[in-house]
Amino acid sequence: MQNFARRARQTLIGDKAFYKAVLAIIIPVIIQNGISNFVNLLDNLMVGALGNEEMSGVAIANQLVFVFNLCVFGGLSGAGIFGAQFYGAGDIEGLRNTFRIKLMQSAALLAVTFIVLLGFSRPLISLFLRGDGDAAMAEKMLGFGHEYLMVILIGLPAFAVSTSYAGTLREMGETRLPMIASVSAVATNAVFNYLLIFGRLGFPRMGVVGAAVATVLSRYVELAIIVITTHRRKERYTFIQGAYSTFRVPGPLFKAVIKMGSPLLFNEALWSIGMSTLTAIYSLCGLTVVSALSINSTISNLFNVVFMSMGTAVSVMVGQALGADDYDRARSTAWKLAAFGVAGAIAMALLLILASPYIPHAYRGITRDVRDMATDLLIIAALAMPIHSFSHTSYFTLRSGGKTFITFLFDCVYTWVVSVPVAYLMVKVLHADIYASYATVEFINIVKCVIGFILVRKGVWIQNITRLHQHADA
Repeated sequence: MQNFARRARQTLIGDKAFYKAVLAIIIPVIIQNGISNFVNLLDNLMVGALGNEEMSGVAIANQLVFVFNLCVFGGLSGAGIFGAQFYGAGDIEGLRNTFRIKLMQSAALLAVTFIVLLGFSRPLISLFLRGDGDAAMAEKMLGFGHEYLMVILIGLPAFAVSTSYAGTLREMGETRLPMIASVSAVATNAVFNYLLIFGRLGFPRMGVVGAAVATVLSRYVELAIIVITTHRRKERYTFIQGAYSTFRVPGPLFKAVIKMGSPLLFNEALWSIGMSTLTAIYSLCGLTVVSALSINSTISNLFNVVFMSMGTAVSVMVGQALGADDYDRARSTAWKLAAFGVAGAIAMALLLILASPYIPHAYRGITRDVRDMATDLLIIAALAMPIHSFSHTSYFTLRSGGKTFITFLFDCVYTWVVSVPVAYLMVKVLHADIYASYATVEFINIVKCVIGFILVRKGVWIQNITRLHQHADA
């Protein structure tokens, strides 16, 4: 028993230097995401003060934007995996080429998104408005959601380019500049939300459109800070030197990135659509569920920042270890980060459970039944937080070694084969209420944790993809 405990400590607990390295990476990410999610909470509160219909309309529109955001994240991840390993191997030209590929992928994703959302926004929003409730209420939600979405589209190019820069910087271990840019953006968003939603200090009262304008302004503030600073400090961020002199990249690398990144793109696209489908299924329990789920998502995301930041730590620390051919360090780091993430998730879950009866009451414009429903959903979300933490770090560990098809099966296929059918079964077949349906879908993710544990333990992800690429060139 003592030997088992000693081995467990050695496997799961790092030394002081390890945690110092981890904190150097995740603290800026936690600050960035924490402030961003806190401002999202303030946004949610301000839009919620307008009424249930406004908040639900904005929440539905953001579900569609969420799909685009994750498509950008997934589409650029293939290049990001190579970028982290190129940097770990000291290959700056390789890192520069992955940055160019990110910009090309962003342009393609933007073109597709504008075609889809400009042409089909109203039918897509209507998919979330099929639950029981007043038809006039549903029509108002549709109108508010469409107004908000049409303005938000203007900010999508800024988000895509900022993500390309920030991702490459993080692959170098530079998380401070993306944090500063993001914090500045969310501060801009918070100020202009207050001014434009309610019409303060001489600004026009624009309601949900004002919330969208504030978001767009914040996106371009973030873009300006991150781009200008990166180009001014070329000697430090060396990948940007000559990055725009050509957009020609080695053919084998481009093919390798697309081959590796395509499963990630499809994974994020289909996974995010799966999450939106879950919301649409849950909304069949009643139109008020959309508002409660919006509150639940906004608040729980604020408490998820600790374990969500571990994805960045895994990508950087494990990716660089693999790029340096230090496989023992990669394996050891992966387990220690998983344990650290779960411990952080447990601590934050306890805080969320304590806060859940109080935070929803800050929403002034919504009804009491929506607030009570949100409180119960938050408790369920908190209890499931450690489960999501382990599956999250497992996903990024598998991804760090370039096993993108496995991550596609692990994440997206699981969502569509397990989560979505279970939600449909609970709501449409068994006619369960929102609490039982949501809890069942959340806790069934323990199966995903078991799968992740087996895959990480077997080490199927341990490989240096930059070395494989170099061999292919040879």
